[in-house]
Amino acid sequence: MMLKPLATFVLATTLASAAQAAVPIYGFVVKNSYPHDPKAFTQGLFFRDGHLYETTGRNGTSSLRKVELTSGKVLQKADMPADVFGEGSTPVGNDILALTWTSQVGYVFDKKTFKLKQTFKYVGEGWGLASDAKQVYMSDGSSFIRILEPKTMKELRRIQVSHGGKAIPQLNELEMVDGELFSNVWGTELILRIDPASGAVKGVINLDGLLPPAQRGTLDPDAVLNGIAWDSKGKRLFVTGKLWPRLYEIELVPQKR
Repeated sequence: MMLKPLATFVLATTLASAAQAAVPIYGFVVKNSYPHDPKAFTQGLFFRDGHLYETTGRNGTSSLRKVELTSGKVLQKADMPADVFGEGSTPVGNDILALTWTSQVGYVFDKKTFKLKQTFKYVGEGWGLASDAKQVYMSDGSSFIRILEPKTMKELRRIQVSHGGKAIPQLNELEMVDGELFSNVWGTELILRIDPASGAVKGVINLDGLLPPAQRGTLDPDAVLNGIAWDSKGKRLFVTGKLWPRLYEIELVPQKR
C-alpha cells in the first residue's frame, strides 16, 4: 500500500468539492503528543477503559495490542498468524473483532485475555472496522462501507460514501465519534466525517502537517496517516499513522473559507 496518484487526486478533489458544497472543512490544534511504537504498522485503533487498543499489519508482524496511552508501552499482545496481514479492529461487547487484508478471514478475540475465540469469513478485502451499540461498519478500500450484524458478522446492507456528487474510494480506518463515522482516506491527510445512515460526507478534516516534515522524510513510504481513536468519556480524539513515532490528541478547528 504505497502512496499513488489516485490518493493525490482524491485529496485534491475532496477538498475542492467540500469548498463548493459548503461542507465544513476542519484543521486541528495538537492538545497532547504521546509516544507511539515506530515499528507498529497501525491498521486499527480504538480507546476503551483508559487504554488504547491497536491492530498492526504486514505479514509476520501483525498483532493485537493493548497500549498504555502516556508511555506507548505495550501492556498486552496477541500475534496473528505470520501468513496474514492484519487490518482494522473494533470492540463489540466483551470481544474485539479484527480483519485481515486479503485472507478473507476475521478474528474474534476475548477483550480481557486476548484469547482467540473464533474466526469469521467475508468476501473481498478487509480494511477498517468500527461499531456502535447496534451495528458493525466495515471498509474494504472502495467507496462502500458494509453494515454488518455484530453477532454473526453477516452483511445487512452497504452505504456508498459520496461528496459533491462523487464517490470517494480508498476508505480505510474507521471510528464512531458521537454518532458520526470517521474514516481515513488512505494515502491522504484527510479524515471524513460521514453520516452512517446515508454515507453523506458531513465534514472534511485536513491533517496536513500533523507529523512534522522532518520526521516524515525519514519514514517508510508506507507510513501514512492511519489510526483514529475516540475517548467518548473524556471527549478526546486521537490520531496516528503507520510507523509513526508519535500519537496525537487533537482538537478540530473550523477553517475559514
